[in-house]
Amino acid sequence: MCIAVFIWKSHPIYPFLLLLNRDEFHNRPTTALSWWEDGEIVGGRDGRAGGTWLACTKDGKVAFVTNVREIPSHSQVKSRGDLPIRFLKRYILCLCFGILQSQKSPKEFAEELVAEADQYNGFNLIVADLCSMTMLYITNRPKDDGPSITEVAPGIHVLSNAKLDTPWPKVI
Repeated sequence: MCIAVFIWKSHPIYPFLLLLNRDEFHNRPTTALSWWEDGEIVGGRDGRAGGTWLACTKDGKVAFVTNVREIPSHSQVKSRGDLPIRFLKRYILCLCFGILQSQKSPKEFAEELVAEADQYNGFNLIVADLCSMTMLYITNRPKDDGPSITEVAPGIHVLSNAKLDTPWPKVI
């Protein structure tokens, strides 16, 4: 699933440039780019599991995920495509005096995710808040090392089915 090349904080005008290709099996159904979650999130959707590989919000949050190729993968785990959606969703709390809307920062989300990262097959996840200029890379592989969170440094990066900036065959 996917290969992404992106430039982070290195262009004089554009702080984030992204090129991403979803190279999933051709017979896996998808829904075209559209707005969902009451018009708050835009992205394509996986027609089988309902998640996404890339989406963003009106308020500058972006998330994309790739899988980590491994054999065997387990079919009884949560869908990796849910991870971007979880980061991008608004959490609305109804209080006696009104409605409070809040979203987790990339760091808050990442710290929450590492506690349950073993519930997913191998993944690489980028979560970013373009307003605060914060971008994190989260992975749960290699499994023996446990999940990790890394702040993405300025520069040109590539992400495929191995760790961030690994010279994986389809990257080379």
